Amino acid sequence: MPADFFIDTQLGIVFSKATGVLGWAEAADHMARLRSHPDFRPEFNQLFDFRPVSSVTLSHAEVRRLAKPTIFGARSLRAFVVANDLDYGLARMFATYRDLEGETGIVIFRVMQEALTWLSLTAEPDPSWFPKLNSHVTEAS
Repeated sequence: MPADFFIDTQLGIVFSKATGVLGWAEAADHMARLRSHPDFRPEFNQLFDFRPVSSVTLSHAEVRRLAKPTIFGARSLRAFVVANDLDYGLARMFATYRDLEGETGIVIFRVMQEALTWLSLTAEPDPSWFPKLNSHVTEAS
């Protein structure tokens, strides 16, 4: 299943969400599309909802490879919301690698409301804002 995003230029935030099985193809595609999107700015913040992910098939080497490129700015705040211990560990690994690259604003949360508060947001994004996740089109892995 896909990972998609919606960019709110007025709030200066990227709302991302992944569903189903999250592997290399989905994660790399998300990053490439985000980086090339005309509304994206590196100084934006990000809220990434991993709660709908049923499993992650990323290896340690793939997490490290995903963390290597710089997409967001060093002062961006990025909140990752996860549902289980394995996803928490993988998100921490990614955040640690980004920290080594100078991006220190990634925090992993288990409760959405805590992530929203940290980002000074009042509510989760409307699910209809994620066109790929709502298109019912099966993505090739």
